[in-house]
Amino acid sequence: MSEENLGSSIDEFLEEEGTLEEAQSQAVKEVVAWQLAEAMKTRKISKKKMAALLKTSRSQVDRLLDPRNDITLGSLQRAAAVVGRRVNIELV
Repeated sequence: MSEENLGSSIDEFLEEEGTLEEAQSQAVKEVVAWQLAEAMKTRKISKKKMAALLKTSRSQVDRLLDPRNDITLGSLQRAAAVVGRRVNIELV
């Protein structure tokens, strides 16, 4: 390993590669999807029941839980409310 790379962070590496923003976005989507799935498990809400509570299809619930998809803030807020959570967003 060269001296130049010693001590550099993953963020610095991704920034140099031009992929930091994309990686951060994907990480956020994965965490949110995981948190929603865990909240559903805790409340014993199946995908079928979640779809009924959201008045949508099971395939839409699958999209909500798939971090490869972009979901709207409104959809996320409704899903969070169903599992007794709320969405908190801040700019840092």
